[in-house]
Amino acid sequence: MPQPPGLNDAERRLWAAFPSGDTVVLGDDRPTGPLPDRIVRAEIITRLLLGAGETRAGAVSAVRLRGAYVIGRLDVSGGTVEHELRLERCRLVEEPDLSNAKTRQLRLSDCRMPGFDGGGLQVDGYLSLSGSTVDGEVRLPRAQISGGLRMNRMTITASEPDKWAVFSGALVVDAGTFIQDSHITGGVRLVGARMNGGLFMQGTTLDNPGRIALDALNMIVEDAAEFSRDFVARGTLRLRSARVNGILSFSRGVLDSGDPARMALHGSHMQVDELLLWPLEKIQGRVSLSYSRVNLIMDSPDTWPDELYLNGLTYETLRFNGTFKDRLSWVSRDPEFHLQPYEQLAAWYHGVGSDDLARKVQLAKMRARRRRLHPVGRAWNHLLDWTVGYGFRPWLAFAWFGFLLAVGTTVFSVDPPKPIKPPDERPVFHSLVYSLDLLIPLDTFGQQQAFDAMSWSRWVAYTLVATGWVLATALIAGVTRVLRPN
Repeated sequence: MPQPPGLNDAERRLWAAFPSGDTVVLGDDRPTGPLPDRIVRAEIITRLLLGAGETRAGAVSAVRLRGAYVIGRLDVSGGTVEHELRLERCRLVEEPDLSNAKTRQLRLSDCRMPGFDGGGLQVDGYLSLSGSTVDGEVRLPRAQISGGLRMNRMTITASEPDKWAVFSGALVVDAGTFIQDSHITGGVRLVGARMNGGLFMQGTTLDNPGRIALDALNMIVEDAAEFSRDFVARGTLRLRSARVNGILSFSRGVLDSGDPARMALHGSHMQVDELLLWPLEKIQGRVSLSYSRVNLIMDSPDTWPDELYLNGLTYETLRFNGTFKDRLSWVSRDPEFHLQPYEQLAAWYHGVGSDDLARKVQLAKMRARRRRLHPVGRAWNHLLDWTVGYGFRPWLAFAWFGFLLAVGTTVFSVDPPKPIKPPDERPVFHSLVYSLDLLIPLDTFGQQQAFDAMSWSRWVAYTLVATGWVLATALIAGVTRVLRPN
């Protein structure tokens, strides 16, 4: 097919190179202005992609162009493109429109453009925008990419503060999604995305403080989701209901919501094989892992936020470099008290054979619960804590019992009580047995009914009787868990 009339020199070179797929080099830099010898009309590229140019047997026809200043709109929306498009170091004056198109692999690397519309795009191969600068929005809703998505070393700036920098929904990428070493100003939306080859965002900065930096609600990732190695999020990462069949890593990253009252990481209802929550510094903002299921959690006390929501979180293994007290602090950072985080932690300690630590977690749970009770309830709970450790330390009751028994024995040895029964009806007085009879709520040895303390020692006897009832009640209530919530 002969070249159409009216082509400039750059366009004639492109048309002639199309059958063999050769790269037309108009310059090795990205033009900042409409240089006459580098101008290529977008309609010429569109016509070649849609079959206007002739093909050559034994060669792969393609549009490969470097250093061009592309005017007009590259529009293949709804079309079927049988040829590869590769634009390198080009300047596109208008946003290319590839919405609902079916194409071979696409590469627009180190280019500059005011946006990219790939809504509904189907790519048989990879889509690469690496190295490009986008002053607007990259749109990929419902896009299906079989060979991988590459958005490395990009600079994307949303046109307005309330606009998305990257907008997609139900995006499917069969190979890896690489968004590494990029700087994105504005939100990134990956709602309902499916990344079958993993999501890799190492070294990327998402800059949207006080707003959503990444919205990945219901996202599914196979292999790994890497927000690590100098990844920075200024804004909220929303991974609610995400599923990662592999590693979800924040190792050596930075999480900063930009507002202490906002979520830095909203990760509730997730399903994750391994969670590496080990950023470079303390997380700024709140973190929610509520109702998530994680097989392995690796974290560090130095990085935990001040507010951490763990109610409903279940896990099989914990690995961290802190102490038992650090882990107790971990479950106590929820502004509202919940039993489940303590129960889960106690179950984990019990599962690894640390029954003593499991009991300490249960004790910490009851003490945390106590702070939210009314004054009478707090007083009774303090009593249960001091006497039997809520039933987790029953030996405390015996320690108190032994101490009071020693006090009574000493007092009634110094000031013996007065007999109140005839000599032939009363047992021989013994200060230890008499004190024991006072402490035990039942009249076991007959000493209490046969002798009556006098003067000041009578108050000691009254104290022993009262404390005996209190100890017995607390011991029964604690050990049998009668007063513990289920």
